[in-house]
Amino acid sequence: MENSTEVLSFVLAAYGNIGELKYLYFCIMLLWYLSICVNNIALIVVIFLDKKLHEPMYILLCNLLANESFATTLVYPLVMSQMFSETHEVTLPWCFLQMCCLSTSASIEFCSLAAMAYDRYVAICCPLHYNVIMNTRRVCKITVVVWMYSFVNNMFSFSFAIRLKFCGNIFDKLFCDHHLIVKLACSVSVFHKLSDLLFSFSTIVMPFSLILVSYMKILVVCLNTSEESRQKAVTTCTPQIVSVSGLFIGFIFYSTDLTSDVALMSDRERSFFTLCLLIYQPMLTPIMYGLNLPKIKQSLKRFLFDIK
Repeated sequence: MENSTEVLSFVLAAYGNIGELKYLYFCIMLLWYLSICVNNIALIVVIFLDKKLHEPMYILLCNLLANESFATTLVYPLVMSQMFSETHEVTLPWCFLQMCCLSTSASIEFCSLAAMAYDRYVAICCPLHYNVIMNTRRVCKITVVVWMYSFVNNMFSFSFAIRLKFCGNIFDKLFCDHHLIVKLACSVSVFHKLSDLLFSFSTIVMPFSLILVSYMKILVVCLNTSEESRQKAVTTCTPQIVSVSGLFIGFIFYSTDLTSDVALMSDRERSFFTLCLLIYQPMLTPIMYGLNLPKIKQSLKRFLFDIK
């Protein structure tokens, strides 16, 4: 076993020596970041200002958009600032803070999608009881529970990670990643491994199971209804299905690559793939919901073009 050393900072080696390309990369990242923030915030403002959109589905959508904006802000400013750094160092407290916040945000993302799937299940399978089951007060409680659950869930795993002793401080990543930081530890306790498994189960497996059950029940109901009802169900569910599919496939592929004995990607490719995950989801969400949900399209037209 290697001797542990006192690590005060981590070096993000994935940046390498990009030379003059850093200006091009910075401009691209800045445009992406501004696009995500503007689109997400614009959609949140439209939903907030239009009383016709003060419904459970749109309240849950606001929660999803706010979380994606939060996650984006955790990563993009650091990535852009590191492009102009000579050492690409991140202090230990900031690295752990970013790692903790990103893990919490991932949990919120999955749980929010599960809550939205349940909302669609109630709306399509129990339409007569929808206003009773999914009233505004209950939806607000669900939103608070999602954030609190994700925070407490992550704190349990994080409490083990923060005690680790490190035998190195260099990893090939564009930002602080939990799995790669753990790889730098001189030793990892059984309790830490179990906490990571529990976090993965409660963050990914449980929400995905709820989403899968909800959409299977929706599918059964749609097969026995009219063409008009099926079309309405497809319209409201398509954005969520696209979001869920892309997110889960990406995370499953990423987790498999990290845990398997044979690496599917190099460290550089993994860094680029992870960054694409953080770009894909927050950019796709406002586009999918803005273009597919009729009420949001009408509200956007009213606010942008003053169309009645």
